[in-house]
Amino acid sequence: LFPYTTLFRSRIVVASHKQYWMPQDSCYVPVQVGSVGKPSMAGFCRDDEDENISSKNANYCELTGLYWAWKNMDADWLGLVHYRRYFAQNLSFNKRERVASGDFIEGILKESPIILPVERNYFIETNYTQYAHAHHEEDLTLTRDILASAYPEYLPAYDAKMAQTHGHRFNMMIMRRELLDAYCTWLFDILFELERRLDISSYSANDARVFGFVS
Repeated sequence: LFPYTTLFRSRIVVASHKQYWMPQDSCYVPVQVGSVGKPSMAGFCRDDEDENISSKNANYCELTGLYWAWKNMDADWLGLVHYRRYFAQNLSFNKRERVASGDFIEGILKESPIILPVERNYFIETNYTQYAHAHHEEDLTLTRDILASAYPEYLPAYDAKMAQTHGHRFNMMIMRRELLDAYCTWLFDILFELERRLDISSYSANDARVFGFVS
């Protein structure tokens, strides 16, 4: 299905909307996100093939690539990074030399089932106030309502996380397959319900990326 070797048991989607440098490592799978109706980019998979939500890219951002990988890719571990943002294996001044190799990643995955980016610290802002100041507070209010009705056991964790001044960002992760299955089932169930309830007709193009931001 994919023009990559089977050397690695992990597959990491590199979400991109334009032609750009890609790591020459077989664990990375360049994916053209929001590709529906657009010409193909050479060497990239498309997120509008098979089961997909490519047409929602303007609102879901890189998550259309995550959804596509979740539904259509077979691997022991699956992950998502961005064409200009990767997990690093060193502090080289050369950004491309920093990109974590498949060997480096799989070494970590032997010890931990999940890899996440280093947390961002807002210091004087909580996760909630930072989002409310940058976007629309209603996005989070409705998300909490959905959790309360569909996943009430998550409310204590949600409220605690919203009150913190630090958190993981960028929709970047690498997970053991069964954990990613559980995560995506939970995440997209919430986001699709939020999409049904939230009126974004007056949102700017940036704020219309709401489901990518909320995730």
